[in-house]
Amino acid sequence: MSTAILTGQPAPGSSIEGDLRTLGFDVRTAADAAEAETLLARVPAAERVAVVDSRFVGHVHALRLGLTDPRFPLAAVPGAVTARPEGRQALTRAMARETSGAVRAAAPAEQGGAPALAVDSLADRVVTSLETDGTDVYRPELGSLVAATPSLPQDREETRRAVAAVDDEAIRLKSAVKARDGFFTTHCISPYSRYIARWCARRGLTPNQVTTASLITALIAAGCAATGTRAGYVAAGVLLLASFVLDCTDGQLARYSLQYSTLGAWLDATFDRAKEYAYYAGLALGAARGGDDVWALALGAMVLQTCRHVVDFSFNEANHDATANTSPTAALSDRLDSVGWTVWLRRMIVLPIGERWALIAVLTAVTTPRITFYVLLIGCAFAATYTTGGRLLRSVTRKARRTERAAQALKDLTDSGPLAGAVARVTRAVRLPAPVLALVGGLLVVIAAAVWGASWATAGCAAGYAVLSGAAVARPLKGALDWLVPPFFRAAEYGTVLILAAKADMNGVLPAAFGLVSAVAYHHYDTVYRIRGNAGAPPRWLVRAVGGHEGRTLAVAVLAALLTAEQFKVALTVLAVAVALVVLAESVTYWVSAHKGGAPAVHDEGEPA
Repeated sequence: MSTAILTGQPAPGSSIEGDLRTLGFDVRTAADAAEAETLLARVPAAERVAVVDSRFVGHVHALRLGLTDPRFPLAAVPGAVTARPEGRQALTRAMARETSGAVRAAAPAEQGGAPALAVDSLADRVVTSLETDGTDVYRPELGSLVAATPSLPQDREETRRAVAAVDDEAIRLKSAVKARDGFFTTHCISPYSRYIARWCARRGLTPNQVTTASLITALIAAGCAATGTRAGYVAAGVLLLASFVLDCTDGQLARYSLQYSTLGAWLDATFDRAKEYAYYAGLALGAARGGDDVWALALGAMVLQTCRHVVDFSFNEANHDATANTSPTAALSDRLDSVGWTVWLRRMIVLPIGERWALIAVLTAVTTPRITFYVLLIGCAFAATYTTGGRLLRSVTRKARRTERAAQALKDLTDSGPLAGAVARVTRAVRLPAPVLALVGGLLVVIAAAVWGASWATAGCAAGYAVLSGAAVARPLKGALDWLVPPFFRAAEYGTVLILAAKADMNGVLPAAFGLVSAVAYHHYDTVYRIRGNAGAPPRWLVRAVGGHEGRTLAVAVLAALLTAEQFKVALTVLAVAVALVVLAESVTYWVSAHKGGAPAVHDEGEPA
């Protein structure tokens, strides 16, 4: 429920009350500041409230942007200010100050009355008071949209003409599209998906419903791919593209109707990963029906893509609030972006989700799963080399001071368990850089798995990896290249599971390993989304319960050495199910509770990859 308090006398022909009701506000009218304060006090604390000048003239979408966006405690446009429940206290204080100021201004000068303020809109005076106190008030970028409170009749007429000259629905449709996106999405999907988003909005559909439809479509596509027939592959490619259209539509619907939510952001990000990796599994199952075992390629594609993402996440968290954040490499990148064609070229070569899914869909329809995975691995490897190389250059050429928050985010992203924690407590004197320790430890266990396979030598190297990974996180991760530590850990853990499963050379082991890596990767993505939403990392008990990256790596190596190939398959399956149940149960409980508890809405544009 939302309440709007109209202040002052409405001008002839004003439509503000109707516009507010269109936006879902219950409208109440106050003749002066004192009555507005009284009405404000009567609005329940759990409701959104807005104070709007009755002389407001402007586009409905300008009001929508200023008064209905759920992401900000306080927001304003000229002539209107709004507060969510968490911003009500600040709004009430500012209103009380302005009410007492209005009384003093109206008092005779001989009674000490202060001169009247130059700004005569109560809403604008309240905003000024809030900002004077240092309170953040979100002001949406209106562009050519009109929002004003003209006093004179001729000014009102000019403002109305300005409103009529601008099509706010066209602006609303345009702003529904993500500002920065890939070439395929921008030119092949968004020109019509925005209209699908509007169709959904007019029929009362929510972004979460569209997100769920996208997931279901992708899962059906994976099922079609699993048939192993040419017709199934063609249908899978078409449905994967349809799923991507819906994936674009849900975000555009959220921006079009300002239906942002914490739960929606989590569903959108999580389902993207679930869709892509389920499709990899579908391709592997389809290939197996034709006698071709590509499970190692499917798992390799998932490992590579997940490691790419953690490079992006880790680098961004390490630098998003760094001070003195300058770099010649970044300056060169900005210059390249000033040349039109290089912008699209650079967005395409990183193989973002649009280009990647289009590539997968076309290759599925016209080639085989093996060729699809070969091309995907080559493309993703090139993209990973390009993006990681650029991040390395930026890191070594910029002189940045990283904050405690960044160091904590990197520590959370490492997913270090009890073994690494115990080692960290006794190895604080180690002076080797954290990325070196993480890299050496990762290479130690991965090379051992590749050379010795399921052996106690590999298990011993996994124990060495646990020791080195603990030493790597013994001190705060504030170094220029410390953002590499989480990606090194991910590559070591996932790579070890992949190699040991492949060397087991038995049907069913690689699919079991695929399931285990999927469950663990979900946990790692979930950690990222919580940090991005300023919710912190998952609880420590959860990290301890699933062993941490070093504990799981050691456990898999020991199980491989201890068990037969058949027993190893069963053990991996049980481990995958156990990890999945624990992390999914905790994650779903957390996000649903956060949503129901009124957590601040989140809308993360994220990376195009």
